[in-house]
Amino acid sequence: MSRTFIFETSHLALWAEDVARERGIHAQLGPAPSAAEDKCGLALRTGDADATALEAALRAEGIEFRTL
Repeated sequence: MSRTFIFETSHLALWAEDVARERGIHAQLGPAPSAAEDKCGLALRTGDADATALEAALRAEGIEFRTL
């Protein structure tokens, strides 16, 4: 199973990808699902095992996101 993180801007999505990479959290940037209804069209996907770590890292950096 995987978790999808969506963002309001592409800047936030790219920043989130950098944070994941810097912290060794496996995540993949790609198109957001149509159900996301976000503005930037990008999403970061990670497995359930890494989702908690990614969520904590994004919150620590002050990156706003929603999950699907």
